[in-house]
Amino acid sequence: MRDEAQSPAAAAPKRLGVLGAAFLGLGSMVGAGIFALLGQAGALAGSAVWLSFVIAGAIAGLLGYTTARLGIRYRSSGGLVAYLMEGFGRGHLFGVAAWLFYFAGLIITAMVAVSFGSYGASLLFGDDAAAGWVNVLASASVVVMVAVNAAGAGSAAKVQTVIVGVLLAVFAVFIAVTLVDAQWDLLAPSTWPALDDILASVALTFFAYLGFAVVTFTVNDMRDPARMLPRAMYLGIGGAAAIYVLVSLGTFGALTPAEVERYGDTALAQAAEPALGQTGFTMMAVAAMLATASSVNANLFAVGRITAMLAGEREFPPAFGRRSRIGAPNGLVISAALVLVLSNVFDLSAIADVGSAVAMVIFLLLCVAGMRLRHETGSSAVVIATAMVLTTAVLVLFAIDTLENDPVTFVAMVVIAALAGVIEWVWKLVRDRESGAPGLSAGPAGSS
Repeated sequence: MRDEAQSPAAAAPKRLGVLGAAFLGLGSMVGAGIFALLGQAGALAGSAVWLSFVIAGAIAGLLGYTTARLGIRYRSSGGLVAYLMEGFGRGHLFGVAAWLFYFAGLIITAMVAVSFGSYGASLLFGDDAAAGWVNVLASASVVVMVAVNAAGAGSAAKVQTVIVGVLLAVFAVFIAVTLVDAQWDLLAPSTWPALDDILASVALTFFAYLGFAVVTFTVNDMRDPARMLPRAMYLGIGGAAAIYVLVSLGTFGALTPAEVERYGDTALAQAAEPALGQTGFTMMAVAAMLATASSVNANLFAVGRITAMLAGEREFPPAFGRRSRIGAPNGLVISAALVLVLSNVFDLSAIADVGSAVAMVIFLLLCVAGMRLRHETGSSAVVIATAMVLTTAVLVLFAIDTLENDPVTFVAMVVIAALAGVIEWVWKLVRDRESGAPGLSAGPAGSS
């Protein structure tokens, strides 16, 4: 694969700094993690969910190190999939991984869009709002953010910076008032579930950190990637971890695990209400809409980059790489259309953990690629190996827990993996037939 740092596109004016890139990742993480996921993670880890966030954050930090080192060496706007291509070549394993990563991104984006719709409907129309309003508002968030991303990386980053700035202020207020009034007996270790349950929940809380990968898609918009990319990566992950831990302590210090699970997407707003009244509920509802909107923005930004890169390498159909009539990348428009279908047709709360498990598999493969390329990237083998061991352990525990307690979800994971394999196989057949050169996909590992 050609190094995009030397391409004409890379010579364009650089528009992103460390803060802008970090905020793209932070906005993606916060939207997916706190508002759309806390209830589900709490159902497993209970009042110890903050500890689950700490463990998941540590794993994300190790993976962030590996990803940043790869990003510095292979400066591609394709992000993770470009690094997988460097590590594994353009064989079937890479192709299946690329489709899996794409599917996980679609699921995550659709899930947070629905969360936006849930908060918006509750805030604007009350708890008894018709279900259709959730769909309308979720769809609106996707359409608006497509328009923002169509204006370019600079516009996406500016919108994200403003949103995340407001969110940080709101979270500061929420953390202050909930921790001051926290019922610490609700957080006592005696209320924690079994250790196995806490560890099994790490796969779900790791889902909350997936947005850190968005930072890598900004590499060609940075003036000095070697210095700025790692800083943006660690700033985004560290900021998200601090928010998750403090907010989860405040939430579970105000509500029991059963209440958090019952309130679901609006749990944070409910937790703010005892201290701040209706104003607190409104404040957190608005913050949730901003957070989930920023997550949709960041994820669509990433999907536009990744699909364009894969289409350019002929790993995705060429239609993904063309410009649409509205000026946005076709991959962005196609992906947004699929997100609209997912968010309006499927029960995404039932498949959130599918997206998390799929993403963890991708990051495990990324660690393998990082280990194979460590001499080129200057990465530490110890750090990469530690990330591999921890990611594998979490995946195994999560798979066992899901198979025992939610076999339908386990089957869904297998089906999605099989679907990625089938699509990869069919597309390679079509591509090779059109090129008249069977076997194009069988390049050696590390080749381009």
